[in-house]
Amino acid sequence: MRPTMTLHRIGNERQPVVVIDDFAADPNALRAAAIDAAFGPAIHHYPGVRAALPDDYLTAQLPVVETAFGDALGGVPRLDVIDASFSIVTTARDALSVSQRLPHCDAYDARRIALVHYLSPGDHHGTGFFRHRSTGFESVDAHRAEIYPHQVDAELRYGGPPPPDYWTGDGTLFERIFAVEARYNRAIVYPSFLLHSGLIGADASLSPDPARGRLSVTGFFSIQAQGA
Repeated sequence: MRPTMTLHRIGNERQPVVVIDDFAADPNALRAAAIDAAFGPAIHHYPGVRAALPDDYLTAQLPVVETAFGDALGGVPRLDVIDASFSIVTTARDALSVSQRLPHCDAYDARRIALVHYLSPGDHHGTGFFRHRSTGFESVDAHRAEIYPHQVDAELRYGGPPPPDYWTGDGTLFERIFAVEARYNRAIVYPSFLLHSGLIGADASLSPDPARGRLSVTGFFSIQAQGA
């Protein structure tokens, strides 16, 4: 089946989120590759483990990502790969750091794009996008990055940290403005500076086993400058 793409403009800022169903030609082969892969601790703030992708994954899927974002940008972009890997959320709720309990953005650069490719049959938890209530920010670019972290720090200092759990809905600090349900072989593509969080519900598996856990591919790309 050919991928089907749906462009959403979300929130007050009307930022693009592209949902791609039937993203990969053979998702079962990807799951088999993940089961054979060697997973290790993730870096940065990701609450789980990661492993290398098959060599041909990006060769096959990067053109789909570029095409998917073409409608959003008014022309098909050329993307450079920053990082991409199999990923599994494994961190128990009571082990989450404060930053892992909050919606986050992956980069402040407006030319960065993120990918999540869901590879767990039966996983319906998906990804949520959020608005920071006090600033109204739904995205955090380089200019807003001079304001936003300090505001959140002040709110946490005076209001206390959120409970040890994954952020999934509305709360004192953030409100959810959009959600994408996870479906097998569905992918989402969105600007990395959007505030977002994995919707890890109470019944979500936190197993590190790729055959049982919340397996996905996470990728990060940058839009090539014109003439590059």
